[in-house]
Amino acid sequence: VMVSLIVLSQPFGIIMTGVAVVALAGVVVNNAIVMIDYINQLRTHHGLELYDAIVEAGKTRLRPVLLTAITTGLGLLPMAMQFSFDFHQFKFVVGGESSAWWAPLATAVIFGLMIATVLTLVLVPAAYLVTAGWSERWRVFFKRVFGSPDELSDDQRDPPHDGQPSAKAEDKMPTLEPDVAPAFD
Repeated sequence: VMVSLIVLSQPFGIIMTGVAVVALAGVVVNNAIVMIDYINQLRTHHGLELYDAIVEAGKTRLRPVLLTAITTGLGLLPMAMQFSFDFHQFKFVVGGESSAWWAPLATAVIFGLMIATVLTLVLVPAAYLVTAGWSERWRVFFKRVFGSPDELSDDQRDPPHDGQPSAKAEDKMPTLEPDVAPAFD
């Protein structure tokens, strides 16, 4: 947001730019929530694997996210370019007093939406893919540390430590043939 105002040599008005940031945060968070919710719906109701659900959600949500960003940007473009209409003299005015007040808001929203659209379509699904298994790992960790062993499933428990190797450990141990002695150099 700040970079866009600097590049276009527009003043940073704390009120209007602040309003733009709040409005932008609402749109960006909403797009991310809808994307993640759709991924979760595809996984639970349609039985898709995580990667397939992310790709399908990206394909499905691409058009609505782009249309929202493009129409909002085009709608705010006259405001960002400081076009206004004088109803008393019935003519278009470029660079009037009121348009100078609203231009930083429009500029911040337009450029913020451009960046946020890319983040919503690329970074949010990528971050979801990376962090999807973390909740299960933390749940198992906390059950091991703080919970009782009865709460763990069989595959989450540590093998018994009674001095005897488990069947799984015996299968993994290398065996030497009786007539082959290890060579020591």
